[in-house]
Amino acid sequence: MAKITASVYTSHVPAIGAALDLGKTHEPYWKPVFEGYEYGKQWMKDNKPDVIFLVFNDHATAFSLDMIPTFAIGTAAEYQPADEGWGPRPVPVVKGHPELASHIAQSVIQQDFDLTIVNKMDVDHGLTVPLSLMCGQQDPLKGAWPCPVIPFAVNVVQYPVPSGQRCFNLGQAIRKAVESYDEDLNVHIWGTGGMSHQLQGARAGLINRTWDNQWLDMMINDPVACAQVPHIDYVREAGSEGIELVMWLIARGAMSDVSGGKVTGKVPKLAKRFYHVPASNTAVGHAILECQ
Repeated sequence: MAKITASVYTSHVPAIGAALDLGKTHEPYWKPVFEGYEYGKQWMKDNKPDVIFLVFNDHATAFSLDMIPTFAIGTAAEYQPADEGWGPRPVPVVKGHPELASHIAQSVIQQDFDLTIVNKMDVDHGLTVPLSLMCGQQDPLKGAWPCPVIPFAVNVVQYPVPSGQRCFNLGQAIRKAVESYDEDLNVHIWGTGGMSHQLQGARAGLINRTWDNQWLDMMINDPVACAQVPHIDYVREAGSEGIELVMWLIARGAMSDVSGGKVTGKVPKLAKRFYHVPASNTAVGHAILECQ
């Protein structure tokens, strides 16, 4: 059967993609950010998955206020990098895994989670920046990402947005779906977005180091409690865009130590943890958990 063996967590700051694409990774401002992902890039080479299930949020590229799915799974064979107003990022086309994606959709919907099935969409920085951080720069014409990717978009842009508990429970349903797939596949699940940041209003530029790191501690070591953090805490402590962190709980809920909404198994091994500010007025968080 297929199996989720690890989860990856990372911010997806668009300016990180621009720094990569413009060759600014060694500049003093950006160098500490990219050094924090050197371990992850080597880890990806040493632990190459067959498929990545990547949880992200769309930034008004594939979806708009005309149509806002709470959870949307990509079932296409490929996804083009999106033009977000300044041209698509110079990265390869993202290859999908329609068979596994369709199986997950079937299983998760039968577990009473409503998903939107997406057979065609472009993917923006929310998905391509994490791939670049973990897989390194790839030639858009000759290169390729190391494996197929299943995009899973979550609405954390327009209220109402899903609760942390809903996302945590969904992660458990996704793991059950993966494990019922009749092919020997090594699957990684990624939760992206966050950490504390606010892009507008009187608190624009907000970063809360203390809250971010306490939340990371809880997400890693006590995910059941982390799933119960209410929305108002994210907004008050981590800024309006800090709510993106609920997407990390989908990946955490998919780890093998969680079952029935409780931690019942061996806590995953923490392979990497990294935190840095600032990166374009945003806190950058990153972690890798390996199932044991």
